[in-house]
Amino acid sequence: MIFEEKKLDSERIYEGAILNVRRDRVTAVKGEAYREIIEHNGAVAMVPLTEEGKVLMVRQFRYACGRPVLEIPAGKIDKGEDPLAAAARELKEETGCEAESLIYLGSINPSVAYSEEVIHIYAATDLKAGEQSLDEDEAVDVAEYPFDEVWNMAAEGKLEDAKTIAGLMMAGKQLSIR
Repeated sequence: MIFEEKKLDSERIYEGAILNVRRDRVTAVKGEAYREIIEHNGAVAMVPLTEEGKVLMVRQFRYACGRPVLEIPAGKIDKGEDPLAAAARELKEETGCEAESLIYLGSINPSVAYSEEVIHIYAATDLKAGEQSLDEDEAVDVAEYPFDEVWNMAAEGKLEDAKTIAGLMMAGKQLSIR
């Protein structure tokens, strides 16, 4: 049995630069319950593919988990920004590359229990190299990996970033790389 919860009222309990948090009172199977929800503008992630069949990956220190993480390039969508435009912007910022083609692979909701964030995932092809234009607070290393190598790393649980795992799986299947 699926019970659809309905919002009764809502209170913003935190307002930040990247996300907000609200507490909703909702109908529940046995009366009422509270749900704390992260509000987020959304993000984009790209699987940049070279003509040689390699993927441009980025490694950066992620404060929340306390270590460097290997990921596909990604970034937040600015308020009112089109996801495709955000993908092109973030690809250029993080890797220095521009893509002749951005192919929409799908969207994921990385934390459906408590976040409204949606990440739009693209494959980026026909890349033209350029220079990174990182934000002031970013330090990102870029490296090329054979697609099969990172796809296997994802499939074997050796990558921890959800958008990276999803993006590689989507690209492998939809672009018939795997």
